[in-house]
Amino acid sequence: MLLAGCPQSASESDNMAAPPNPFFAPSTLPYGAPPFDRILNEHYAPAIERGMELHRTEIDAIAGNSEAPTFDNTIVAMERAGLELARVMRVFSALAGSHTNDEIQGVEREFAPRLAAHSDAISLNPELFARVRTLHDSRSDLGLDPEQMRLLERYYTDFIRGGAMLSEDQQARLREINGRLAALGAQFSQNVLAEVNEAAIVVDTREELAGLSEARIEAAAREAAERGIEGRFVITLLNTSGQPPLTHLQN
Repeated sequence: MLLAGCPQSASESDNMAAPPNPFFAPSTLPYGAPPFDRILNEHYAPAIERGMELHRTEIDAIAGNSEAPTFDNTIVAMERAGLELARVMRVFSALAGSHTNDEIQGVEREFAPRLAAHSDAISLNPELFARVRTLHDSRSDLGLDPEQMRLLERYYTDFIRGGAMLSEDQQARLREINGRLAALGAQFSQNVLAEVNEAAIVVDTREELAGLSEARIEAAAREAAERGIEGRFVITLLNTSGQPPLTHLQN
């Protein structure tokens, strides 16, 4: 028993500590499935932050490598970089678009422009692009198989399209545009999701719902009450061409 005014022991403090962030280590579940039972809203922001930091460190090491560029120390190394960031973003992006909430949407708005800047920092890294360009220019002499050749060409094309050959002023403008687009894109997707969630048919009388079970009719009445139109009935719409209640409605 902890008496008032008595300090907690180290073991007691540890027991009360927050659970570790599940994104900080690979999942041990089959096929690396995310441990959704342990993921909390507050885990996303620090996991994305840490993922970007680790990715930057990995990219800086590749770009600053003193050895001559090779397919392995440049292209393969970039393929293997950013795994922790990818681990959290796969989960976060899926939930932000399908099972979101106010906290997740707040994280999405905060990090959308920052993730765009993170991507730009890689695409517009002159030392990194120089390594890729060197490999691309000599690709016919590298003894690459078709898959490796395609990957090298894909990286080179992505760098070009990402602005690697623009002037410094043009790159600065590109960063501004990409950050703005990312922020607007996140807000737009949230607006669309909110609009879809609000989509519904309002019905005035119980008789119009003939064919529905009593439980569904009561659910429609509760939905109407929650929307401030008590006494009426609301059938929420799904983002599909066929709506489930149509199977039963006689009207």
